[in-house]
Formats: sequence, structure tokens, C-alpha cells
Amino acid sequence: MPIDKSWIYIKNRLSNEYWKGLQGFIDYAKDFVNEEGNISCPCKRCLNGKMLPLKDVKRHIFESGFDVTYSHWVFHGEPPEIPPFLNLNVEDEAEDEMAAVMNDIAGETRDHGLRGDTTYNTGDEMSTQFEDLLSELHAELYPGCTKVSSLNFLVKLMHLKVLYKWPNECMDSVLKLLKDVLPDGNKLPTSHYESKKKLSKLGLGYEKIHVCKYDCALFWKSNADLQTCPICNTSRWKNERGKKVPWKVLRYFPLKDRLRRLFVSRHTSKEMTWHQRGKSTVPDMMQHPVDGKEWKEFDENYPDFASEPRNVRLGLSADGFNPFGNMSLSYSMWPVVVVVYNLPPWLCTKDPYKLLTLLIPGPSSPGKDIDVFLRPLIDELKELWSEGMVVHDGDTNTRFQMRVALLMTISDFPARSSLSGWSGQGYYACSSCNVDTPSMRITSKTCYVGHRSWLPTDHILRKNKKFNGQVDKSTPPKQKSTREILDQLQNVCPRVPGKHPDFGGKKLKRKRKPRELNWTKKSVFWELPYWSSLSLRHNLDVMHIEKNVCESLLGTVLSIDRKTKDTDKARIDLAHWGVREEFHLYKDGEQLMKPHAAYTLSPDDCTKFCEFLKHVRFPDGFASNLGKNVIGGTSKISGLKSHDCHVIMQRLLPTGIRPFLKKEIVDAITELCNFFKLICSRKVRVSDLKQAQKDIIVILCKLETIFPPAFFDIMVHVTMHLPEEAIRGGPVHLRWMYAIERFLGSLKKYVRNRARPEGSIAEAYIANEALSFCSMYLSDIETRFNRLERNWVESDVSTTGSLSIFQSRTRPIGKMSLITLDYAMRNRAEWYILQNCPEVQHYIDEHKEVISSRNTICSLDEIQLKEFPEWFQRKIFSLQECSTPELNKQLVSLAFRSSPTFKSYPGCIVNGVKFLTHRRDMNRSTQNSGISVKGSDDEVFYGQLEDIYELSYGGNNSVVLFKCKWYNTSLDRRGKRRGTKEYKNKMSICIKDFWYENEPFILASQAEQVFYVEDLYNGPQWRVVEHFGHRHIWDLPPDQEDNMCIVQDVESSGIELDVEVPNLDSMLWNDTNVSPNVASSDVITLYENLQGGFTINEEDEYDEDGESEFLSYGSGNEYDDDDDDDDGNADDDVDDDDDESLKYISSDDD
Repeated sequence: MPIDKSWIYIKNRLSNEYWKGLQGFIDYAKDFVNEEGNISCPCKRCLNGKMLPLKDVKRHIFESGFDVTYSHWVFHGEPPEIPPFLNLNVEDEAEDEMAAVMNDIAGETRDHGLRGDTTYNTGDEMSTQFEDLLSELHAELYPGCTKVSSLNFLVKLMHLKVLYKWPNECMDSVLKLLKDVLPDGNKLPTSHYESKKKLSKLGLGYEKIHVCKYDCALFWKSNADLQTCPICNTSRWKNERGKKVPWKVLRYFPLKDRLRRLFVSRHTSKEMTWHQRGKSTVPDMMQHPVDGKEWKEFDENYPDFASEPRNVRLGLSADGFNPFGNMSLSYSMWPVVVVVYNLPPWLCTKDPYKLLTLLIPGPSSPGKDIDVFLRPLIDELKELWSEGMVVHDGDTNTRFQMRVALLMTISDFPARSSLSGWSGQGYYACSSCNVDTPSMRITSKTCYVGHRSWLPTDHILRKNKKFNGQVDKSTPPKQKSTREILDQLQNVCPRVPGKHPDFGGKKLKRKRKPRELNWTKKSVFWELPYWSSLSLRHNLDVMHIEKNVCESLLGTVLSIDRKTKDTDKARIDLAHWGVREEFHLYKDGEQLMKPHAAYTLSPDDCTKFCEFLKHVRFPDGFASNLGKNVIGGTSKISGLKSHDCHVIMQRLLPTGIRPFLKKEIVDAITELCNFFKLICSRKVRVSDLKQAQKDIIVILCKLETIFPPAFFDIMVHVTMHLPEEAIRGGPVHLRWMYAIERFLGSLKKYVRNRARPEGSIAEAYIANEALSFCSMYLSDIETRFNRLERNWVESDVSTTGSLSIFQSRTRPIGKMSLITLDYAMRNRAEWYILQNCPEVQHYIDEHKEVISSRNTICSLDEIQLKEFPEWFQRKIFSLQECSTPELNKQLVSLAFRSSPTFKSYPGCIVNGVKFLTHRRDMNRSTQNSGISVKGSDDEVFYGQLEDIYELSYGGNNSVVLFKCKWYNTSLDRRGKRRGTKEYKNKMSICIKDFWYENEPFILASQAEQVFYVEDLYNGPQWRVVEHFGHRHIWDLPPDQEDNMCIVQDVESSGIELDVEVPNLDSMLWNDTNVSPNVASSDVITLYENLQGGFTINEEDEYDEDGESEFLSYGSGNEYDDDDDDDDGNADDDVDDDDDESLKYISSDDD
């Protein structure tokens, strides 16, 4: 029965006809209310943008009138009228995957019409493009072709180009060849440009916004028609007379359409609600930001937002990079990327799900003016929070009002300063400590010492004067509340945006007033209505922090030029403080001598440490070859990437320095390394983080007694805030820059026209965005979503009822050879298989009862080893003769033993992990033969893989066994383990003694891979065991695959910091066995002034960047993020051929 809608056009809303029609509408819509009893309000004011109770909707319509453009009541229960050109039957087009793509895009097109006229206007731009795509969908590739449409073929061809990185010229040649080969009348484009233009209709596009030459303002919205900048009055154009070319162009990729596409696609819509069902079920455990305190508090503060699980939570990242690689040209382009945290952890860091929203043009970085460029995104986020948007959910086939919230930003330290408005330099460089940052002025720089303030008031270290010559009685600073921060921002003087010379530019810097503290501006993020309720607004990036701390440690311990913090000026600082006299410079005739410190290695020890790094071999895919970073013939290391530092800190540094430094120094450094290892765990316990929060303070205090004050730059200090941020934000691996750096690396590869790098990236991005969307639907070609990993394994699970022993996911690799084992060894191999088959266990128990009554000196295990296989064979044979219906055919194959000839292989892939025999492993740069297995009594066995055997049974059934040599870790008379030593969460084992030589076999599926590192401390026969989590293995559903790129421990519960408080009074930190060095002549004047009563001025006047006018860093920057906030230099961590977190050793196997 048709619905009467004529009343909505009646102007007299007091008439009976209008009132009767309004009541009829309410009666019709009341059957389609949501869980709260609300419906969308179609009045002229709300336009279906608000959900209200029925009585309020009735009042709104009566007062404001009904929106006459809302002619199909799809929000109130009326089925939508879909035009024929949108009515795609996927089943009828099953042979063409693009029909499914178009069907989901049709949902987008319908959503676009819901806010306005829902009778589809086929003349508008979107519908016209859609009709063009439909014509391509149904068009034959060439006359008579029935296998594939022209659109399907073109999408697959373009996808191959992207996947295998064909150059544009190669694509042109391929298209020309295919055009000539295919029959006349084919629909194939003639060039790559034409192909890209045709497929651009599948993309989402972007908007170009002109920018003032000096970054003062955008020519957008109310300024769109201006010809000069409204701030500095500079012309919009480079040339007023000829072709009008703008000075700069900001490329804006609207967020709404990209979020909508995640919901309309049947492949991603369900994953957008993962956060609701994927919360950790283990108390105290965090595996995703949804388990963090910040997410939970946000839900409590905004229950309306939390009640709809499809509402989106985002993270934002901004960073600069040089699109020209390592060329000498200084150029900094700043993409702004959004991470969708609704998705599961194995998806939200993948490139297809990271959304590019802004592309800020170079050649210089935006600095503090980044707020100008963020304006379009901030306005869109405000709209998506207050009003939301109507989105079709492809999973439930319903529409809902989607709202969006930005929870945090992710960036390196300089970019964090630009985004937050708090300068990361000067006395107050730490935004978490705010005005209570523990900083002091030393020679030529600022250091951040004084962490005893966070210790308990009765802690023993507070009374020790070896820190700075004083007893510490200060109280720990309190975290500033949001109200206090907003009060501070009230004191910030308004700043004219831009870099125009008349307003200060980049050269002239405004002097900040003391009441402004380190605030340079009030960030544009404060405009978001919910921003003040957040506590973790701007994340500290653990990736760059770990890299900088590692470089400081390596630089100081190895005395690397321009990286060491143990400079001559650092020794003068100690003399000025009057502490650690053994470190002070002293005169020897005309020369100024610098004693050798115990925390630095001697030249010979440096060489040994570098040799240690050079010969470390990692498992396949774990890390890069560090030997390439050791400079040949010297004891120097250079060119370390962030992931190299990640591996060195958490795996190698404690082991490498242990034989060369004093125990107290090694303890402190090892505890710091274990701290990073704990917080980087993929799954982390809140209780472990709370303990780490206490331990890191003690660790920093211990380091303060070891290293000079110059060592403690801001990067070392902020480590104390990392546990609290992890408690609030969730696991670190979803909040650091590795995934973002990898994404920037992919953007860099898009640059084709070096004269227009931003344009190249923007056009390539939207093309690849469309192809990535389409590739989710393609099944008959390899795509980035279905391509096999290098260590892929096909599942052996075939039919219901198959034995578990035959279901392992293994794939032998390498050259196969046939061998015949002796009778005893074959019996042991087959007996081990029978013991580990659950379906055979009750037969083993039955046989044990049969032989248990015998009076013999042999053990039951020995008897079963000899007799059970034959007894089991007779048992199954008798059951087979009786035609027992429940008898499994595979059980029969297992009972009648394996083939006497075994297949032997040099390698095997097990559940995505590559194992190689020790013999094959010896001549390789990687190490894949380390084995660990847990016994029946939870005892862990360690060994090396000797052989890989495949035992063949009847019916194409087989079992892969590993033959291993087990290192002796048995208990001695005192109950201690032989051949093992433990130190600070690391186990070292002796590799010269073996045990269980008669029990060498394990199932391949039982093996856990470990790798061994040479133990320089205990001797050449000892190895340190390193357990690790594989980067492609997650606890996730079987139809999902992991793509994590950083290898870290799976859980924090297996990592103990074991922090000890040292006895400082008994320590002597200088090393008298090494000759002192001659200090630089540059510090002679400082030394003489110190002898005459020189003092360091701590009342410097700071400019807007928080840096003293005469402040200069004698030994390098305070932090090294490979990117500077103001100088426009780009991030060196994004290489053309060496993405940040994918720089692993390639396998040369098969």
C-alpha cells in the first residue's frame, strides 16, 4: 500500500490535513526505532542528521516543517528504490569479480544521496562516472570474449603493475603489445595514462587547496576567491601576468569517503567492529588500544558514542621525508596519515588501512604553522563528531549514523612539538613533566638529571651525594591536569601564522615571556570538543626514543666521534659539580689529560665488541646483517637504522659488553635494555608496566651515577614516561612510527616527476587506493591480500576424522635424498610418532595394562618401545577384520608402519617458520637451526637441528620429524642445572655436552625456533639463548594472516627487569689500566676558568623554540629523529630500497 506523502508539501502546518499526515508518519516510523527508542529527525533543520525520540521528532516537524527533498523514507522503514543501473546481481555475474566491486560501490552512491534528494539523479557527476564504469563492466574485452570484461581485465593488469612495480614505460609497452595482439575492436587502453584516467573513477579523489607562499593561510572556503593572502597580503600566484600558478598546493584527501568505503565493502565492514569483540579476555592483559585506560575512560565520558560499536576511533601521524631519497637537495614533504583503531591489530598497521588525509607541500617543513595545513582535516573531524554521517554497513546491510573521534597523535619528537605546541627544547622540554622537568644547565647544553625526585622519600639513593654533590629532598612532580594546561595556554600570546619576514619569518624569533613556559601556540586540536577529556593526546614515539638511547649508549661506550656523550666538556661539568674526581681533567705538563672511564671500552675491547656484532647470525627475516654496519678494519659502527638499534638494544648490547665493563655498569645498561624489551611486547600486562614504571626510575638513577650529565638528553629522560603511556594507550607496537615510516617509504616510490613530487604521489596514491580496494575482490590472480608469504605452508587438514598427526602445517624444502635408518633408530622414530598421536593413546594405555603384570627388570617404557608397534598392528588388523565401523583408515596406515626408506631434506617450513639443518646452516649468513621444545613435565630442552626426515605411510599420509642434538641441561646433585648460567633474564648454555642421545626425535610441529649468540663472558663453548616471537604469527582466526613487521617478545610476563640498588660508596668508576687521552685544546680555557671559580649561567633567555641564543651542542643534537622541526631536512630513515622495518636478511634457500 503506497504511503501518502502529499501532506509534506502543505504550507499551513495548522491544518487538519498536515496534522493527520504527521501523525500517520509517526505511526509508520515507530516500528523502526533504534534500541534507545529514537529515529532520525527529517525536519528542515535536522535533515536526518540527528536521532531523537518520537515526540521530539513530531515537535520538530510541526515547528520547522518536513524536508521535502526527503522523498524516500529509507531511514524510517521504507525500502529504497534502487534504479536499474545500480541493481547489480552478483550471482549472475559470478564469473566477474568486478560486479561485486560495483555492487558495494553502489552502496556508496546511495549513501551520497541520502542527505539530499534520494531519487537518484543520473546526471550528477558521481552517477555519471558510475554509469561509465557499468558500461565498462558489461563491455566485452574484444568481440566474442566471454571470459572477462574490459574493466576486469584492466583492473587485473593494473594491479600486476603495482604489485610487481612495473615502470610506466613498461606498462605502455605491454598495453601496446596487447593492443596489437588482441582482435580488432578490443576495448584495451593504449597507454598507462589512459588506463589510470579510466580507473580513477573507482577512486575517491582529492582536493587541491592553494596555500600562501609563507604558510600564513589557505585559500579555502571564505578565502577561496581571494587573490592575495589575508594575513601578509602576498600574491596567491607566482606570476601575475602569465599562467597563474600558485605558490603552494595542499592536497586534501577527504576522510568521510574513505571511512565510508571501509564499511560498504563486504571484506572490511565486519572488521570495523573487531574492537568490541576483540577485547582481551585475560585479566590485566593488553593487546590492542581498546584494552588501554584511555579508550575505557573515553567510553565512560561519552556513552552515546560508545554505544555504537561502528563509531570510528582514529590515530593521527605526521612526519616529514625527502621524496628524492639521499640526494643533496634539502626537501621536506609532510604527509598526514590516519590509523583506524577499530580494526584488529594485524590489520590496523597495514598500508591499505592507513589513510592519507593531507599532503603538505615542501620544500620546507611547516613547523609551528602545521595548524594552518590541518584546518580542513580538523573541520571535518569536528563535523564527524557533532553531526556524523549516514553510512551503509555491508556486513549487516543496514545504515547507521557514523561518528568519528581522534584519540591520539603519533609522531617523532620534533613533529610532536609542532602538533602539540609545546617546544621539545630548553629547560621545560618534557611536556609530561611540564614546569617540573628535571633540567640543569651544563657546558654548552641542557641536561635532564634529577630523577631521584620520583623515588620514595626514604629511598637510600636520595641520601647519596655522588649524584650531584647534594642530598635530594624534593617531592615528585604531579602531572598537570587538563584545567591547569588550559590555564597555561591562556598566557600564550597570540601568534601571527606564517613565515613572512614582516612577522618574524624563520630567522627572527620572538622572545617568549616566562609565563608562556614552553608553549609556542594553542594547538588546533583543542578545537575538537572531546580533546580536553583525553589525557594521552600526543604519544611519545618509542621507535625514535629507543634509537636515540641506543646511539647514545653505543657512542659513549665505544667512544664514537660526534656520538659520544663523554666529551671533554662533560668532564668539566663533573668538576663543576664536584663529583667523581677520578673523571676530572688534569694537567700533565702543558697537556690537559682525560682519564679513561670505566663505562668506555678500551680500543682492543671496542674491536672485540665490533667483531662480536659482525659475526652475529639471526634467523631468517629477523633483522638485517649488522656486519655491514661495522666499518672494516676499525672498531666503529655507522649507518644503523631504527630497527638495527631495536635489535641491538634488546638482544645484543647486554651480552656484548658484559666481559668488558664492570658488573655495576653492565647491570644498569642491561636493565635499561630489558625495560625496552618489556614495553615493546606484543601483549603486555598492566601489572608489569606498573612495576616497570617504578623500576625505570631506579635504572635512570643508577645511570646518573655512571655516565656524565651530558648523557642525559631529553630522549633518555622521557623513557620514564613510557610505561604510563602504555598503560593508557595500549601496546607500543600499535603506537610507534615503524608502520608510518614504512608507509612513507611506499609514498616515496610513487615519485615519477621530480619537478612535481607532491602531484606524483597524490595521483599514484588514489590510483593504488582504488586498485587495493578492487584487489580484495580478485581471487584468480595474486594480490597483496592473497599473495603467499615466502615461508608459506599449505594446510594438510583435509577431511573430518583425519588423524592429528597427519595435519601438521609443514613443507620440506631443498634437495630431497632417500636414506635408510638402522632398525633401532627407525623403531624410535615410529614409537615417538605413536606416542604423540592422541588417537593412539588409549591403545598405549591398554597395552601398558597388558604388560604391567610381568615380573621383569626392564621398565615399561622399554618394553613398549620394543613390543607395542607389533601389538598395535595386530590390534588394528583384528579390528579391520571385524569391519569395525569407527575404525579410521588413517589409523590403519599408521599401524602398518612407515616405508623403510625415509626422505631427508636440508630444510623445512613449519607454520611459517623456516628451519634448516645445522650442516646447511653453517655456510649461511642466517641462523635457522636453533631448536627449543617443551617436555611433558614443562622442562625446556635446547639443541640444534641435525636432520629432517619425512616418514611416508599408506594413503599419501606422511609425518615430518626433526632429529636433534640436545645440549645437556640436567640437574646436578645440588639441584642446579648443568651447562646453564642465567644473568638478568638471559640464559647461557654450554654447547659441548649433550644428553638424550637415544631420544633425538621431535615432531616438526613441536619445534620452537631460538637462536644462539656467542657468550664472550663465559667462553667460546657457551651460547646465550634468544627466544623471540615470529613477525608473521599471531593468535588470530585461521582465515586471517599477520603482517607485523617488527619482531618482539609475545608477552611481557616472561620478561623480568630484576633491578638491583647498588652500593655507590664502594664504586670507583675510572679505569687505571688504560692510558688517559689528551683533551682537546678547545677546553683549556674552560678548564682554567673553572680553576679560577668559573660558574655556568643558568638564567639564559630562551626564544620561542626554547633554545638559548648561545646554546650549541658540542657533541651532536640532544635527540636525533632524522628530522628537524624547522630546517626542512627530511627523515633519513625512509630509504628507496630499504623500508624502515622490512630490512631483513633475504634467504638464499631454494
